[in-house]
Amino acid sequence: MAEKTDFPKGIGKPAIRALNGAGFEYLEQLEKTTEAELKKLHGMGPKALGRLKAAMEEKGLSFTESP
Repeated sequence: MAEKTDFPKGIGKPAIRALNGAGFEYLEQLEKTTEAELKKLHGMGPKALGRLKAAMEEKGLSFTESP
């Protein structure tokens, strides 16, 4: 089964599955969460998180700030 996503190339399948499992399919949805929350997802590593952050910045998006 193919994952639904608009996440950038180079994000590993475990990270994509973790994001989809948490209800995230599009970069814009990640603005509703923090980096810390994403780090807690099983399959989300520093490489994937860095690529997501860079892709978001290219689109003028950013994660929610930690309280």
